[in-house]
Amino acid sequence: MVLQALSISYQSCYHYSQFDHSLFIKSSRDCITILLIYVDDVVLAGDNSQEISNITNQLQKHFRIKNFGNLTYFLGLEVARSQDGIHLSQRKYVLYFLQEADMLHCAPIPTLRTHLSYENAYYTSLLGESEASSFRHLIGRLLYLTNTRPNIVFVIHHLIQFVSSPINDHPHAARKILRYLKNSLGHSIFLNNKHHC
Repeated sequence: MVLQALSISYQSCYHYSQFDHSLFIKSSRDCITILLIYVDDVVLAGDNSQEISNITNQLQKHFRIKNFGNLTYFLGLEVARSQDGIHLSQRKYVLYFLQEADMLHCAPIPTLRTHLSYENAYYTSLLGESEASSFRHLIGRLLYLTNTRPNIVFVIHHLIQFVSSPINDHPHAARKILRYLKNSLGHSIFLNNKHHC
């Protein structure tokens, strides 16, 4: 609907990202503009303020929009700018689901190690459906965290192998990840604006 609101001349300039169909990109030799749409939220970014102003004016003709200024929070991602670049963090998101899992006051652990294998499933009974569903829900939340926490990717993907038939060891391993995350709440990804490819 947002793209329909843009004039034909604007629509022809924007292309779907091949990785995400809610991401539209306009690129030329001298500028780039990116439009990210999620339900009724739009994130507009680029290196040409006139182009951003033109798109904003075009959207205002069709929608009541509020401009919240520089992006600071979007879909669980916290964005902090500095002279050198942008820090992306999910600290609030981690705190929210630590609280949801009733682990806000858990003892943090400094390192993350899990040793899981399929063989254990033969000696331990499978989780009931409600516990298995809770485990899958937790893994989904943890998977979203890998956007800013590449240090947990390996362990998360290891646990994903067991979501179809988890045993008692698997939720225990997922809770270890939460304890590790509590120990490193301030972790963020830094995107340096001085780096050139």
